Amino acid sequence: MVQNGMKMEAQTFSITDLAEEFQVTSRTIRFYEDKGLVTPGRQGLTRVYSRGDRARLKLILRGRRLGFSLQEIKKMIDLYNPDGEPTEQLNYTLQKCDDQLQKLIAQRTDINEAIEELEAGIAELQEYLDARVAGKRPEKKKLA
Repeated sequence: MVQNGMKMEAQTFSITDLAEEFQVTSRTIRFYEDKGLVTPGRQGLTRVYSRGDRARLKLILRGRRLGFSLQEIKKMIDLYNPDGEPTEQLNYTLQKCDDQLQKLIAQRTDINEAIEELEAGIAELQEYLDARVAGKRPEKKKLA
């Protein structure tokens, strides 16, 4: 099986394999290891990542991209129990996703308002500049 140009038959991955696959630095992966989010095995001094580590890394990177904190991501992942009932994990993840969605919607509203204000300001500045270049005495406006 091939996924993202990589053969998935491998049961283990090097840090370089994962860094290249997910387009992150080895330092990023080691940071997540230091935080206890991934726990590779060792062969001598070499880190050896399992398919489970790869899946966790993929979830971590997706969570970061969506704006979740490392603590939230860790809890979502740690609640996973393949032999148990997933209700607690699903409820927690659903709540965090809903909270994040509301936060992003509010940010989008703020960004849209800032864009509108900037567009209006740019239009006023351009109008003032055009009038000055044309030799007209533009109307002075209060800034606040």
